[in-house]
Amino acid sequence: MNIKKIFNKKNILVTGGTGSFGSLFINSIINNFKPNKLIIFSRDELKQSIMSKKYPQKKYPFIRFFIGDVRDYERLKMAMKDVHLVIHAAALKQVDTAEYNPFEFIKTNIIGAENIINVALRNKISKVIALSTDKAVDPVNLYGSTKLASDKLFIAANNLVGKDKISFSLFFILSYSVLLIAPIFLVHGFFQF
Repeated sequence: MNIKKIFNKKNILVTGGTGSFGSLFINSIINNFKPNKLIIFSRDELKQSIMSKKYPQKKYPFIRFFIGDVRDYERLKMAMKDVHLVIHAAALKQVDTAEYNPFEFIKTNIIGAENIINVALRNKISKVIALSTDKAVDPVNLYGSTKLASDKLFIAANNLVGKDKISFSLFFILSYSVLLIAPIFLVHGFFQF
């Protein structure tokens, strides 16, 4: 598949768009493709402010910044309107923090995933790619367990699409070093969609 067809002239939403993966991915999309609209969805207004200075509206009129949280179904409905592709990178990730704040991780990593799936189905979004982690394989901590549950939700969502042409996929991030090169692999088409 021609990777340019995936991103060019498409409305793309990236949850966690100001995070580690999200900001690298946004940069790769801006430098290598021509999306119709690129929506950066995150709850971190400081990072959005910094990113909006890096990508000013005058020079990048296709970029939109949405403050929001994947826990908020109604906000996701607004942000995902007329979107063709969702890259779901939003998650709480700190292993130690998860053990002390389990409810917050469940709300973001599991309920947030469910919200993404339900809005994607409702809006008939053609492609959703959710980031995963090696910690979801045979998890030994709460973070890994919430990501495993999220992964299973995205895989199971393919059973819910019926006749609609909607696809839910996973993209694994194995470590921070892979995170640094993943956007390069995406740009050069090493991953199949």
